[in-house]
Amino acid sequence: MTSSPHEQPRTAWAPTPPPECPAHARFGATDQLARLFGPEAAEDPMGLYERLRARHGAVAPVLLDGDLPAWLVLGYREILEVAGTPARFSRDSRIWRWFREGRVPPDSPLLPMIAWQPVCLFLDGDERTRLRLAVTDSLERFNRRGIRRHITRFTHELIDGFAERGEADLAEEFCEHLPMLVLTQLLGMPDEYGPRLVTASRDMVAGTETSVASNAFIVETLSELVRRKRGSRGHDVTSWLLEHSSGLTDEEVWNHLRVILIAANETTVNLLKSTLRVVLTDPRCHASLAGGQMTLPDVVEQVLWSEPPLMTIPGRWAAVDTEIGGQKVEAGDMLLLGLAAGNHDPAVRPDPSVPLHGNRSHLAFSSGPQECPGQNIGRAIADTGIDALLARLPDVRLRIPEEQLSWTSGWMTRHLSSLPVAFAAHRPPGPAAEADPARTAAKPERRLRTAAQSGWPAAVSGPGAAAEPVVPFPSVVSPPAPVRRRRTSWWGSLKAWLRG
Repeated sequence: MTSSPHEQPRTAWAPTPPPECPAHARFGATDQLARLFGPEAAEDPMGLYERLRARHGAVAPVLLDGDLPAWLVLGYREILEVAGTPARFSRDSRIWRWFREGRVPPDSPLLPMIAWQPVCLFLDGDERTRLRLAVTDSLERFNRRGIRRHITRFTHELIDGFAERGEADLAEEFCEHLPMLVLTQLLGMPDEYGPRLVTASRDMVAGTETSVASNAFIVETLSELVRRKRGSRGHDVTSWLLEHSSGLTDEEVWNHLRVILIAANETTVNLLKSTLRVVLTDPRCHASLAGGQMTLPDVVEQVLWSEPPLMTIPGRWAAVDTEIGGQKVEAGDMLLLGLAAGNHDPAVRPDPSVPLHGNRSHLAFSSGPQECPGQNIGRAIADTGIDALLARLPDVRLRIPEEQLSWTSGWMTRHLSSLPVAFAAHRPPGPAAEADPARTAAKPERRLRTAAQSGWPAAVSGPGAAAEPVVPFPSVVSPPAPVRRRRTSWWGSLKAWLRG
């Protein structure tokens, strides 16, 4: 497969550390270190991780944007050790030496993901326990069947948009929209805010030169949501966080909504893309699904092992001088958790070709006390959404050779740029289908009235839009445009199996 040009701009503000800088003594000549913002990482991240493993072992020195040194933890057991010992490896990014020494510029693309915030991701001890309990309790209040109804509804709505064409780019027209549409429902927002949040969140995680502005748009959007929910509660995560016994402030609520929104959307979009690619291209998957040896959730778990949605996450900062993986780490150093590299660690997975059916011990959702509390929502979106899509488009097939698929890389992620498919064109179901609640797709006009009645401004245009009272929300009307770098036979059996 080909890889698209990497999308990470380098921040020119921070020069390479001078010879007298401690980074040289501890990391060696920094101009010889691997850069996670650069063409090598963008073209072949897994190859880079294996080369680093061969050279340095389970923990390798690397450079971040602006040539800021950090440690990349590649070993499975070492990742568990770092994630599970907060006394040695703190979540508080404020102790990072480069923050304290003023070496991180205010427009660094690293900041949206590592700047300290009052959320459980950046806290230790009792405060972290208080906030994480509120998030976990709120996410667990959702009825699983209710979530799946939302997923099925939006899946059909998205397919309706391209069914008559007989072809589509599933990456752009399906995967990049379904998670956010579901999340807007779970957070208590009108559907129409999904597309703008998709653009902003993807841009922010990619670490482009507009990522800081995209983060500002998300913050303003969620701050306004919290203000509205203070006066009008509902059956949603925002309302449940506000009323939780942990007593979260408005700032704590919208900060945690931001974490949920960004983490859940980015990981689930990537999971959808990778799982669909495997289903469409891997003969082993074809045979297993068609023969009933593997279920779609099994495929999802296999993908979480082989292609975790987040390749690397900024995980910890050394609280004390310590040692990990044979490397001497000093207090204030940053440690990145290499989730993809850990999943491929030969020490725990000597033969990557062996299927791992039912094995959930991968690191795709991190590990230990910091393990993602919303991971089951992501799994539900992936397996329910793809299940419904395959039932609706049983003859769907890749429109180009697999080798021509391209990828886009950021410092944390690597995802398919496009997934062009073809299928038998057909008209979307008529009015009779709207009698089925699980199949109903809300019409723009109906959404517009619902948004206006609840006090939300309309984010769509069309007949009747001018008649509704519109309050600008938020004042940043839209996120900044991100910088863009640059067999049919078995499906019949699969369709019968899915409906059996």
